[in-house]
Amino acid sequence: MSRVYNFSAGPAVLPEEVLQEAADEMLDYRGCGMSVMEMSHRSKVYDNIIKEAEADLRDLMNIPDNYKVLFLQGGASQQFAAIPMNLMKNKKAAYIVTGQWAKKAFQEAKMYGDAVEVASSADKTFSYIPDCSDLDIPEDADYVYICENNTIYGTKFKELPNTKGHTLVADVSSCFLSEPVDVTKYGVIYGGVQKNVGPAGVVIVIIREDLITDDVLPGTPTMLKYKTQADADSLYNTPPCYGIYICGKVFKWLKKMGGLEVMKQRNEEKAKILYDFLDQSKLFKGTVVPKDRSLMNVPFVTGDADLDAKFIKEATEAGFVNLKGHRTVGGMRASIYNAMPKEGVEKLVEFMKKFEEENA
Repeated sequence: MSRVYNFSAGPAVLPEEVLQEAADEMLDYRGCGMSVMEMSHRSKVYDNIIKEAEADLRDLMNIPDNYKVLFLQGGASQQFAAIPMNLMKNKKAAYIVTGQWAKKAFQEAKMYGDAVEVASSADKTFSYIPDCSDLDIPEDADYVYICENNTIYGTKFKELPNTKGHTLVADVSSCFLSEPVDVTKYGVIYGGVQKNVGPAGVVIVIIREDLITDDVLPGTPTMLKYKTQADADSLYNTPPCYGIYICGKVFKWLKKMGGLEVMKQRNEEKAKILYDFLDQSKLFKGTVVPKDRSLMNVPFVTGDADLDAKFIKEATEAGFVNLKGHRTVGGMRASIYNAMPKEGVEKLVEFMKKFEEENA
């Protein structure tokens, strides 16, 4: 059977050569006589896997030495609690709410202190990014929180907010490694890997060392203290070993492709093909303010629920799968992460043109 074009928002498409390599090593990883799935996380062989993965990620992102890289479990959603538990020293934080996940993080933070919503785009169904150049951030806020790319609504911060000297915390789950970033602008940058980096089950946290302390909120579980994880180099308990191994392979693939500058160019090219079509289509239309459009997640609608359903059904039959929009939005969404080849987007647009002709 041939592989489909998988436009899923996550778990999402992975590079074919990474999957092939993992398949080749499934029964015997480099002559050690067993699979990485069966390997002790305390073994020398595995130690090399996780250390090399970290070194390659540091290389790709130019992560400075005063930042720790943690490979954790619990997905991005568990970080919604870990962040206030570790960082809310003054029991105050500012949240910019631009979608479902920022909203969930904001609600979670309220359980631990005074979380303040300093900007939101809820008034227009999260279809834009609010102006964050001069926000009313409380003086004693411990941090300012954003979700940088909104998977559900297809928006992206093209400019980071002016945090007025406060620590910036960003959930980058759906734009992780899609373009170069200046890590020094963030106190914490984290993301679930199941969109752009690897299989579900791993969350990567990149955190500035001065934010890793024993001074956490009372009642913070041992496992959720960044210090516990950092002191043990992500090996305090059994980590998601196989997931980290696949992430490591993706890092190598990204380096081979030419790094994050090249990925950014490729992603811009792919997104342009789809957005250009949507902008001239008489049937389909994008739902996001053009200047705030994500390169990773492209939501679109026909304006007719029955026609949307028909499109999704026919697209699936034609090998373009997982195009159904998130249940909170409806319509369609094409997630075109790093591993989605350009030809996948070109073929999708061809299919959309044909559908438009037949259903005009």
